[in-house]
Amino acid sequence: MTSYLLKSLTKNPLSPSSPTLKSLLVSSLRSYAKASQKERVIVPEPEPEPERLDDVVPTSGISRPLSEILKELSKKVPDTLVKVRTEDGFSIKYIPWHIVNRIMNLHAPEWSGEVRSITYSADGKSVSVVYRVTLYGTDAEMYRESTGTALVEDTGYGDPVQKAEAMAFRRACARFGLGLHLYHEDML
Repeated sequence: MTSYLLKSLTKNPLSPSSPTLKSLLVSSLRSYAKASQKERVIVPEPEPEPERLDDVVPTSGISRPLSEILKELSKKVPDTLVKVRTEDGFSIKYIPWHIVNRIMNLHAPEWSGEVRSITYSADGKSVSVVYRVTLYGTDAEMYRESTGTALVEDTGYGDPVQKAEAMAFRRACARFGLGLHLYHEDML
């Protein structure tokens, strides 16, 4: 603003007979401009920290119709996120539950999940978990349920209920299209 006033005063003098008034106004405006620059404290902004995967705030699914969310979930999951395990001599491809969770948070941050039931077999050798995943869109909500089963004797990582829950969770998400390509990849 001060530069505008200075320019207008030099182009349009107040009156031809008062050069003293003009010079007085110009000098006072210049001193005001210098004083205001000295009083201004400039605080440098901190350097942004490098973005980590843990710090990424999911936003792509917020306030979107279900059709858009389902379209994103149905996309092929990159091979780098897919793991392979061997059961009974067969190789099985799967996406770890924590990766499925991150993908859900990214594309459908309004999702919710719950264990619907935990049932042990009559002989006590296995446990089955029913898991429900619900998606919330701007136009509707929908849910899918699935089951997972684990042997009680399995001494691998985690307890049998955790394993069955992770399996049921992944399968329920697959019913929305997430990682569904892994189930029929061998047929293509």
